[in-house]
Amino acid sequence: MTGPASTPATDTLLRPARTVPPGLPGLDPRYSHVLRDARGATWHYLDTGPELERRGLAPVGTVLAVHGNPTWSYLWRRLVSDSVAAARGGGAEWRVVAVDQLEMGFSARTGEHRALARRVADLGAFTEALGLAGPVVTLGHDWGGVMSLGWAVDHPDLLAGVALLNTAVHQPDDAALPAPLRLALAGPVHRVGTRTTPAFLDTTLALARPRLPAEVAAAYRLPYRAAHDRDGIEGFVADIPVDAAHPSAPELDRVAAGVARLRVPAVLLWGPHDPVFSDRYLDDLVRRLPHAHVHRFADAGHLVAEDADWTPAVLGWLGGEVLSRAGAGTTGADGGADSPFVPLWAGLDARAEDDAPAVLDMAATGAGGSARAVSWRALHRQVRRVAAGLHAIGVRRGDRVSLLVEPGPTLTALVYACLRIGAVVVVADAGLGVRGLTRAQRGAWPRFVVAQTKGLAAARALGWPGVRISADPLAPAVRRALGVAHELVDVARAGEGGALPSEPGPDDEAAVLFTSGSTGPAKGVVYSHARLSALRDTLAEHFDVGPDTGLVTGFAPFALLGPALGTRSVTPRMDVSSPRTLTARAVADAVRASDARIVFLSPAAILNVVATADALDTADRAALVRVRTFLSTGAPISAELLGSAAELMPAATAHTPYGMTECLLVTDVTLDGIRDAAAAPDAGVCVGLPVPGAEVLVSALDDDGAATGAPSAAPGVLGEVLVRAGHLKERYDRLWLTDLAAERDTPPGRWHRTGDVGHLDAQGRLWIEGRLGHVLRTADGPLAPVGPEQHVERVAQVRRAAVVGVGPAGVQQAVAVVETVPEARRPGLAPEALTAAVRVASPVPLAAVLVVPRMPTDVRHNSKIDRTRLAAWADGVLAGGRVGRP
Repeated sequence: MTGPASTPATDTLLRPARTVPPGLPGLDPRYSHVLRDARGATWHYLDTGPELERRGLAPVGTVLAVHGNPTWSYLWRRLVSDSVAAARGGGAEWRVVAVDQLEMGFSARTGEHRALARRVADLGAFTEALGLAGPVVTLGHDWGGVMSLGWAVDHPDLLAGVALLNTAVHQPDDAALPAPLRLALAGPVHRVGTRTTPAFLDTTLALARPRLPAEVAAAYRLPYRAAHDRDGIEGFVADIPVDAAHPSAPELDRVAAGVARLRVPAVLLWGPHDPVFSDRYLDDLVRRLPHAHVHRFADAGHLVAEDADWTPAVLGWLGGEVLSRAGAGTTGADGGADSPFVPLWAGLDARAEDDAPAVLDMAATGAGGSARAVSWRALHRQVRRVAAGLHAIGVRRGDRVSLLVEPGPTLTALVYACLRIGAVVVVADAGLGVRGLTRAQRGAWPRFVVAQTKGLAAARALGWPGVRISADPLAPAVRRALGVAHELVDVARAGEGGALPSEPGPDDEAAVLFTSGSTGPAKGVVYSHARLSALRDTLAEHFDVGPDTGLVTGFAPFALLGPALGTRSVTPRMDVSSPRTLTARAVADAVRASDARIVFLSPAAILNVVATADALDTADRAALVRVRTFLSTGAPISAELLGSAAELMPAATAHTPYGMTECLLVTDVTLDGIRDAAAAPDAGVCVGLPVPGAEVLVSALDDDGAATGAPSAAPGVLGEVLVRAGHLKERYDRLWLTDLAAERDTPPGRWHRTGDVGHLDAQGRLWIEGRLGHVLRTADGPLAPVGPEQHVERVAQVRRAAVVGVGPAGVQQAVAVVETVPEARRPGLAPEALTAAVRVASPVPLAAVLVVPRMPTDVRHNSKIDRTRLAAWADGVLAGGRVGRP
């Protein structure tokens, strides 16, 4: 179809803009307006300006919101209403203008095809006709994101910020167009699917998570009821630049290049379950807008504006950062960040000429049973070879490299090689399982992945991102089948004698470490080089680690710190994805092979080490006598279990430090300290005093179990634990809103809300009493679970206990779920005798006592009880539901 925009509406296929009818859910028709631009085109748009003026409120700026295909300005209805409500409530008075693009929504049907460059120009004509003055923040979704960014690039004098929901400004040369778009563009399917039928529209609406209410879906369909109403949908799809030869490709390239020059505040809000704009496109935008705040809503998809509660985030950003233009974030004292920076590889460099062992691999034993040893000299050489080789194949500073390699010399060399050239190491252990690993890989979106064969197969089968580098030699056919671009042996060979790039600085990103996933989906935690170096220094000082100390660890991340600490390290024979596979004999073998003085194990590993102690012979026990420091961390551990492990290492001081992935060492307590604390009346697990350079405060819980109290060090106050230290994380990866929640209402400086609940005692010791999400909200106020659990676990037949809440919040009843010795044959109500004994032992009334054969725990530590899962199970059982395993 052709014809000027001013063609009279006698042709029923051409139509001027019109306002929306009343009755659309969530949209007040008084915000609906029509405007004619200088070219004669008529536009429909939503505008809060008149309403703000009517209330005597002067806007501080305008949000220009642009929808994509096949939606319309209805997409922005929540921001329209919420922005007015915020202004009425004393917030910043932002005007919102949400426009329907021409041929779309209730704007004019002109009968003309509008390519990308014309659409960007159209938007400029609209804002000129509107008389839009700065400051302006653009907001776009889908292909409206490209148009909004085009306007932003063309109006730098008016621009104050950019906000984006799932969109893209670049199609990578090495990636195919998303499958839904390829289908929509395919031959006869194109017109039939986009114009003749509403298939494209209906498919897009079906992407909402959860399903859109029928009346909301009907509102989206309203402007597109007839085939000729959908000309714009067809035209939009046809205008997608599928390759460099497409007529709109030059304009897309122009916008993409211009975006990289923007320095205004930016925020990217993303739905990762998007079959069109995947995390590949988010990664591209992050590279162009590295200063942007990024948040991935874990359960959202393409229609993130429908799937997530996103408007409070945008309004907070508008009222804070955009108005102040303070894009750098807060600064302040953070417990040691001013210490001189010494890079992690300095310890390795210092021993570059040393032929003593640096890393021992217990899994690669020779015929005589001795472990494979790699000297400091050999490790230093290999790190430099791999670093230069990685740089030669294109790995650059800031590039993310996922390492799916089992602990040992190869992984150690890879980590330090990546750090040396400024690449960002992504560490997500196999304990997360296939689903968790997939979420982690797609969330971090590494540019490269180095893996052994098993990891490469998973990457291929599950579509994990990244150029694949095999850590194992592969047959040519296998290499092709797994999509491997390089083998590590060839990378190292190519780097022999190669020059290294300049070293990264202290503020450069060093690593993304994923949490265990025991308290929700695993989160990526970003560490800078300065933060990791501060952790090294804290560990070295607090545990007196020196060149001859030696370190045996059943927790892989700490094994990687051995070279940084300048001491030899060894990981014992075990399945690293299942800590409970570690045996006492394997620990003794590792100590003997490395002559280590420090042993570092997780609680789950300790359980099996103690259980297999009978297999130790005289030589094994003699080796363990040389250990002087024994550490258990990752989850609370009883004095009895810690004592049993300490008996195997009688000359060692047993420690159980407290920390988390976000701050790996916060407090520490010895076995003697735990026994001393046992006489105290405090509930919970005593985790000791803060280590040097760390600080702890507590934010008191209110009657609803929320941590609303001003953070303080007052003793005896139950609340959320706050920590700070020089080795505290930089931030969560692409979880901006999670960062804001973790930093909510904290004192000046860099503090982190841990989500743990506990209290400080009069001596300054920290006691942990559970997780914030596990606090019972009873009629008598909040109840933390760990204290009652400790009393229940004193019953002879109880091995482990979890106290959970059932019933409505505010009147929840406590229920004890116990794991027994011997193991219960099936889950369900506890026998009467056990129930009676548990009720007598419990300091709080119990509505019921249930038994399970085994507690559901996290995978990484095999020790953190999933109380949320148990609570849901107990609620169902007590309501008369099916009694299955929790």
